[in-house]
Amino acid sequence: MFFTSGLPNHSYSILLSPDLPGSLPSRENIDSKYTWDLTHIYPSIEKWDEDFLFVERNFPAYKEFEGKISSSGTKLLELLNFDEKISTVLERLYLYAMLSRDTDLRVAQFQSMDARIKSLHTKVAKEASFIRPELLTIEEAVLQNFVESLPGLKMYEHFFKELFRTKAHTLSKELEEILSATAEMSGIAYDTFSIFNNADLQFPTSIDENGEEIKVSHGRYQAALYSKNREYRERMFKAYYKPYTEYANTLSTLFNGNLKNKIFYANSRKYISAREASLDRNNIPVRVYDNLIAAVSNNLEPMHRWMALKKKLLGLQELHPYDVYTGIFTENQEKKYSYEESVQLVKDSLVILGQPYQDILNEAFSNRWIDVHESQGKRSGAYSSGTTYGVHPYVLLNWVSLLNDVFTLAHEMGHNVHSYLTGKYQPFVYADYSIFLAEIASTFNESLLLDHLIKNTNDVNQKLVLYERYLNNASATFYRQTMFAEFEMKVYDETESGKALTPESLCEMYKSVYQKYMGPDMVIDKEEEYTWARVPHFYYNFYVFQYATGFAASETLALKVLNGTQKDVDAYLDFLKAGKSDYPLNILRNTGVDMASPDPVAAVSKKMTVMLDEVEKIIAAGGIV
Repeated sequence: MFFTSGLPNHSYSILLSPDLPGSLPSRENIDSKYTWDLTHIYPSIEKWDEDFLFVERNFPAYKEFEGKISSSGTKLLELLNFDEKISTVLERLYLYAMLSRDTDLRVAQFQSMDARIKSLHTKVAKEASFIRPELLTIEEAVLQNFVESLPGLKMYEHFFKELFRTKAHTLSKELEEILSATAEMSGIAYDTFSIFNNADLQFPTSIDENGEEIKVSHGRYQAALYSKNREYRERMFKAYYKPYTEYANTLSTLFNGNLKNKIFYANSRKYISAREASLDRNNIPVRVYDNLIAAVSNNLEPMHRWMALKKKLLGLQELHPYDVYTGIFTENQEKKYSYEESVQLVKDSLVILGQPYQDILNEAFSNRWIDVHESQGKRSGAYSSGTTYGVHPYVLLNWVSLLNDVFTLAHEMGHNVHSYLTGKYQPFVYADYSIFLAEIASTFNESLLLDHLIKNTNDVNQKLVLYERYLNNASATFYRQTMFAEFEMKVYDETESGKALTPESLCEMYKSVYQKYMGPDMVIDKEEEYTWARVPHFYYNFYVFQYATGFAASETLALKVLNGTQKDVDAYLDFLKAGKSDYPLNILRNTGVDMASPDPVAAVSKKMTVMLDEVEKIIAAGGIV
């Protein structure tokens, strides 16, 4: 529902091109089958403009319901239907503008569309801001009577329950209007960081493995971290961080602005902290966050053991941050994966989930739901666009043909199918899922892919590559994200206690947690201390801890599906269809996984220990080339 949420969450080219050597390809020089087809949303920008005008002309009708929705169930249902009509169009408009913008962040027209839709969203939010306070003036017994007497309201029963759960943090109509009016301003810190990081920030050139000069980019830096050439890794590492250190004052100002923005909204809604406010949106107790950090802190030995083993196997006197991702075993660097080959691997690994799941994958892969290759001005990284009611989800990739890309594809398709099934099986009011659940479907797919690849090779050295993949994945998705979560908790605690965060103090805080999680064998370069300045997730407001909880939950679910019965598969598919029809912890408990228990967290450390034992056993037997 519009008044219950904010904006929706959300080799380079295989063709020869006339672009300069070492530069990224232009989008027009990439085969269209590797780009997403936005006509599935709107056939043209003109049609987008028509829907924009529709919302602009009709949203003032919210006023017709003000002061009346408590009078009868019929009037309330009319409002909910009207809100759904406006909200579905607004979400579609936002999706089209966001995806257009992310194809090339330099295009002024796309920037304008993105700004226009955010501005319109703010205006509509202001008009709809009376709804929640007015609903809360209705006695719960009266509202329940509306539900029982009017069949059309029955589906909203959980929604109304959730509404009253948050009653203590809902303000008066006048104050809700003020907060709604500030929504557009609240995103300035992140929007500025995103544009700066993806479009305006200029990376220097560096020298590649062949002695050729290349322009550093986000994608090329990530690829370089996997290189066997240590001098190249170090060059790219230092070159990549150079602009972040040079603009540390600007970036710390944006970083602090985002913290203060989140704290302002938390205080306005009478929460004890920004962390409590963030977690309460999904009815997640703060103790779940605290327990994650405590449990992982008590189980750091596998992570430290892995860093020490990596240092030994790489033959290093010192282990540095740019050594963490490089493959120890030959195949990890020599084997390249084409996009087409990777598509088949992902499909084969997920056969256990049944033909309906395969049908969704086939549709996505064959009907241009995915934007594959890196190009000039394109947003870095990877994401799935999430659920937009009535429209299939999209995936953004930046393919560089590494094993990591294969797992990224599996990861994002986990999100995509989750979004698709949620939109298909839930009514609009529940056609989304909480961030707490979001990372489960994605890392579940990665777990099944890894299992498939291990089972389908008799090559001992290839098994080492895959064991290493898991160890790196557990390091990055479980331990590293928990490290980020602890850092985020600390910077909010410092800010909420009235302390100012300077670039120097941010660097010191980040260095401290990094050393804790990476262990005594890690030597921390000065550049690494500036990681706080480049991670977009720190602008998302206590998002990253859910990577770790999701990883732990997905590992448990994957074991259930692989070793269980059709009942376990069906329970997982029901999880993907559940949306927001219940609280996240309850939806997950229906699969047999309880994140209030320490067991899923401990299971990751246990599996990592098993993988380390296997690696050491193979190496001891001489199984390394």
